Amino acid sequence: MDTDDAPRLSDIGGYGRFLLRSMSQRARAAAQPTFRAVVGEHLGVPTDGLAVVREAWPAYEHVNVQAALDAVLDEDPGAQVLGMTGHRHHGPFGLAELIGDDPHQAQYGPRPGNVTRTALPSGPGGATRECLQAAVVLLGAGPTACALLLLGPDDESGRNQLAVEIVAAEPARAEALGLRLRDEALARNVYRGQVVSFGASMFGERGSLLRFHERPTMAPGDLVLPPSTFADLRRQVVGVARNSARLRAAGQHLKRGLLLYGPPGVGKTHSVRYLVSELTDTTVVELTGDTLHAIREACSIARALQPSMIVVEDVDLIAEERSHYGGETPLLFTLLNEMDGLDEDADVVFLLTTNRADLLEPALASRPGRVDQAVHIDLPDRESRRRLVELYRGALDIDLSRLESVLDRTDRVTASFLKELLRRAAVVAAERDGAAAPDAPLAVGADDLDTALADLLDTRNQMTRAVLGFGGEDPDDPDEMA
Repeated sequence: MDTDDAPRLSDIGGYGRFLLRSMSQRARAAAQPTFRAVVGEHLGVPTDGLAVVREAWPAYEHVNVQAALDAVLDEDPGAQVLGMTGHRHHGPFGLAELIGDDPHQAQYGPRPGNVTRTALPSGPGGATRECLQAAVVLLGAGPTACALLLLGPDDESGRNQLAVEIVAAEPARAEALGLRLRDEALARNVYRGQVVSFGASMFGERGSLLRFHERPTMAPGDLVLPPSTFADLRRQVVGVARNSARLRAAGQHLKRGLLLYGPPGVGKTHSVRYLVSELTDTTVVELTGDTLHAIREACSIARALQPSMIVVEDVDLIAEERSHYGGETPLLFTLLNEMDGLDEDADVVFLLTTNRADLLEPALASRPGRVDQAVHIDLPDRESRRRLVELYRGALDIDLSRLESVLDRTDRVTASFLKELLRRAAVVAAERDGAAAPDAPLAVGADDLDTALADLLDTRNQMTRAVLGFGGEDPDDPDEMA
């Protein structure tokens, strides 16, 4: 290794090339436009000290803010949308930093570049809207000129909200634009009148914020309940919604809570689907499983997009007795606060379901203003079982000549049990006629139905019966009769 530190002619040449490259890079960077220069030229005033108006929205509102901004852009043919480079790994910044006089920011901060957009869900059936991810928008001209910075939610940048910052030569114009964007975002809200649910991750993962669902289509005959139960259910939810204007004019409150309780498999979720299908103009926010933590956000959406309904399935998961955990559960506290906090004339219904009403916090289950009515959905009686068989058979060709015997042996079963019974009978028939052509019509005989029922009632299928909700005794099983 050469340890001679004496300068050489080649060293001097190399250092000169290093200086030349550094000066070239600095000169090119200085020649590139900066947001400070572009915004200052657009506004026609120095940018130092300009007041910045800041508006922020939850991540799921990104698509609505874009709809609002598109409306503003449509009215301004001279508007410019400037993309941005270097914003993802730069650290926190805002419009004040972009147009300030910090030389480090001017040299190394984000600069104008290509426009980046992201497609976000805007309706059921895969509908999307192209939304700006990071951009500066120049609006107006002369005394009406404004500049707007939009920064969308971004995991890599640590942003979990949508932020919009606005400056103008006249501060009042910036404030007015911020208010207009809020009004337009609400008026053009893509969730209004839709059925939506929160994804597994509310904040951050693109496309997993609020998910759209097709509204189910059901006729009253598709919901098999005793007439009195059906009437209670429909009156409290659909009846109030259909007569909301008259009820409000008469001074009657619209906010209501309905609790559907009963054993698994009796049709609570099916009842919810029916109510959702009836309320075609109602915004429905569904919470279940891992998304029960989003109660506050769901209530915020419901409050803004009335008439609305919040569906909380398996509410016992968040509303168990306090003594079970030695204190109040945060989600229960949030739910009770949100139910109490809505105005009496808010056209919002809380629809709660549970398999374990005995575990519910008494304040949730019975106090006025939280749950106004609890509807017990019980195991289907004989007539309901008959109707369920007709409903579930659909287009299936089945011999029901011995249906009375089947009804005798299926006392205290759930709707789920009967649905599986018909499916299994069809499988038995297909196996029996295994030599038939693949496209041959399937005919289920009375013996096939008896065979399927005997199979379900066999002692080997005790666990299957428990899962399907069989609650009676098998008269053919001496062990169970004992």
